[in-house]
Amino acid sequence: MFSVNTTGKDSKLTPMNMRKIFTLAIALSVLTLSAFAQQDKSKRPSPPGTAEVTLKGKAIKIDYSRPFLKGRKLGTELAPYGQVWRTGANEATTLTTAVNLNIGGAKIPAGTYTLWTLPSATGWKLIINKQTGQWGTNYDDKQDLVRVDMKTSALAQAVEQFTISFDKKGDDSASLVLDWESTRVTVAVKAE
Repeated sequence: MFSVNTTGKDSKLTPMNMRKIFTLAIALSVLTLSAFAQQDKSKRPSPPGTAEVTLKGKAIKIDYSRPFLKGRKLGTELAPYGQVWRTGANEATTLTTAVNLNIGGAKIPAGTYTLWTLPSATGWKLIINKQTGQWGTNYDDKQDLVRVDMKTSALAQAVEQFTISFDKKGDDSASLVLDWESTRVTVAVKAE
């Protein structure tokens, strides 16, 4: 590597020493970025979750993050009524489907999308958006593919951690289910 001259003699920065300092700075930057990129997502306050179902032999997958209530209230402090919500935490929730779908009466071509919701006290809307790869706070309504109504019902037992799942109904159909606090929200999903 290089050494520091503490005698005071010939303490000029030579081109060779400058190259060594520059190389060291680059190496430290690369190591720092690598460590950052390899962050263990399972250790986040809202760890990752996955919901999967196979319809007509084709995979449908939702990747999302699962926040906890931690004493907060749904509709006010979390997923506020009347505001578009990221439907999870951290990165935007993604839907990847290998088959064309009909979700709540809307046709969704095979592909990858982000899922957002518009919660309200009387019902929720599922928003399927064409923009992908963004953080969950970067919603662009101009990229909406469709908005569909979801059915809301009360849960018998409260759910502390936000959960997305599929309730398979047959070879070509399922319900997409969102559970949190004392609320269940569902919409029909059918493979075309």
